[in-house]
Amino acid sequence: MVLIATTTSAANPKILVWGDSLSAGYGIDQSAAWPSLLAKRLSKEGYRYEVVNASISGETTAGGLSRLPAALDRHKPTIIIIELGANDGLRGQPLALMRDNLAAMIRAAQASRANVLLLGMRLPPNFGPAYTQKFQATFSELATQHKVGLVPFFLEQIAARRELFQADTIHPTAEAQDLILQTIWPGLKPMLK
Repeated sequence: MVLIATTTSAANPKILVWGDSLSAGYGIDQSAAWPSLLAKRLSKEGYRYEVVNASISGETTAGGLSRLPAALDRHKPTIIIIELGANDGLRGQPLALMRDNLAAMIRAAQASRANVLLLGMRLPPNFGPAYTQKFQATFSELATQHKVGLVPFFLEQIAARRELFQADTIHPTAEAQDLILQTIWPGLKPMLK
């Protein structure tokens, strides 16, 4: 877990980034990962938020759900950005289980009075059209059902650009991080005070 802030104060509201390797900054310097860039942008634009990046590489929705109550209690975030589900999909896990886990995280965040921004994901086509379409639809359905913010596909600006991915073709490069943040920002900005 990384606390990212240019100014820290107990009075400053917190944004909790709750994700997997795509938010943890896998394979790049932490200062280049999009949550760090978010902290810098918030400060530059005059928002006094602290960003807590509690993302873990390899995290699934089940793992995220099991860890969330303690994190909500510890950090008491004003906003939580949930970026989980990719590892569930890549492992071919039942989509109903992923959906239930995400829904439980949303409910827990809302019960703690945090605003939720859900980051949607897509899978490669080799999982078959039925699975990939249901996977993608899960995020928008949850956002509608629970009345939370949604970024339909947070890798939208980089997905088709091979040069913005590391050699594993899964994890974005440092150069991709600002484009990721640009995709997330319009969904986050209305939640900021």
